[in-house]
Parts: sequence; structure tokens; C-alpha cells
Amino acid sequence: MNPFERASFSGGASPTPRPGYLPDLLRSHSPEPFPSGPSLTGGSGLAGAIHGTTILAFHFSEGVLVAGDRRATASNRIMSNRVDKILEIDGSALLAISGSPAMALEMGRILDHSLKFYRRSQLAEISLEGKLRILAQLLKDNLPMAVEGIGAVAPLFIARDGETVRIYFYDILGAHFEGVEFSVGGSGSPEVQGILRFLDRWGEKSLRSLTRDEALLLSLRLLETASYFDSATGGVGGQDPIYPVIRILTPHSLDTVADEQIAALYRSEVMRVR
Repeated sequence: MNPFERASFSGGASPTPRPGYLPDLLRSHSPEPFPSGPSLTGGSGLAGAIHGTTILAFHFSEGVLVAGDRRATASNRIMSNRVDKILEIDGSALLAISGSPAMALEMGRILDHSLKFYRRSQLAEISLEGKLRILAQLLKDNLPMAVEGIGAVAPLFIARDGETVRIYFYDILGAHFEGVEFSVGGSGSPEVQGILRFLDRWGEKSLRSLTRDEALLLSLRLLETASYFDSATGGVGGQDPIYPVIRILTPHSLDTVADEQIAALYRSEVMRVR
């Protein structure tokens, strides 16, 4: 048997735990078969747990564009279409959230407060590594809730590093990795990740050479594609149009794209009827 295969928990004997393998360890200490609660991607589980998707970030000619849809789901229920998943952190960074909005919003508040407190108490900006470690510790502290299946968070963190901007993605244990050109998260991420990889490798222009307008249009088309294949990702409805949140972080500025600009692009370039 392939050592990475898992036997079904719907019947039959449970697989023998493998020493040192974290998923097996978590399953052995879980009161119910693991995984039990709702997933990061809005899958089946406890109807009371709310989750949000999809988020993306990629480099373009001026900096990094970060975008997210606004849907939050609990199992098969749409709980809200107005969640802001791109949080500003101390005016110098962005936290894009997928998973439990309640936990992620609290992490964002703590991270923002920690960076401001450090600057005021030490009269200096905290290093990028310090910011990364604070967020990593917040995710580690949240691990018991993540194991229960009701509080998992897997964010993207976008921050300035001198005259450049960097993208990092985290797992629920707090490990972080740099997304050199782009990074995505949430249940709509497989489609978005494949498109970004294709365009950056074989497109007419690399991601870093895109203008601001080109990057903005690409992000809207990516989120629309994700919403077409993934029910947990919110699209733009005709009766109550709610648009994605898009923010742009450069070495010298942090901007939020206005809904009016997004709406105009949707009408002219995204929702074209043939």
C-alpha cells in the first residue's frame, strides 16, 4: 500500500498510525474521525463554522496586487457575500485570509496592534522577519482550533522589504514560504494557480511586466473563473452586484481599488456576452 494513502473512515479498521507522521498523530488524538469539521474550502462539516475563499496575490510592474472574493460559507450555506478578506496591516503590509474569518480577523487585529506597539515602544520599525514570526506564532497558537475543524486559517502575507514587496503563504501550523511570483489560497486556488503559472511561463508577458490596468483586469478574470468552478467562491450577481476587494502594495504606497473602477471593468471586459 502507498504510505501516503489513507483508508476510508466510513467503515473497516483504521489505518495503523505511522510514527512521526503529523496527520496520523492528530487523528489519534481527535475525539472523532479526522478530519471531522468543515474544511478551509467550505466543505462538509459543522454548519456553524464559517469559512471564506478565494484569495490571490501576484507581482506586477509596480508591486504586488492582492485580491479576494467576498463570500463566506458554512457547509453548503452561503452566510455572507460581504466579507473583506484583504486586511491592511499597519499601513505597510496586507493579510489575505482563507479559512475561518473569525480567527483570521482576530489574528489581523493582533498583528496590526503588535507592529504599532513595537514601533511606538522601540522607536523603530520591526524587521520583516519579525513580522513573519509574529504571524507564525499566532497560527501556532490557533492550532487546537484548527485541529477541531472550526478555526483553521491559511493566510497570505504581503509585506515591504526595503524597495521591494514580497509574498508569503502559510500553512495552519505557522510554517511560511515565499511565493516568488505569485501565491493563492482557498478552494478556488487550483484553477487560479494553474492559470497564473501558465501565463507567467508562456504568456505574451510575464506577470512582473504587467501594467496596473492589465494586472487589475487579470485578477478580476481569475476570480470570475474560480467562481465558475467553485461554489464557495463568490461571483458578481446581477441583482446585488458585490465586487471583489483588490488592494495594491508597492514599495511606497498602499491603495484600494475603487468599486466604481472594478464595476466598469466587469461590465466591459469580464462579463462580456457573446
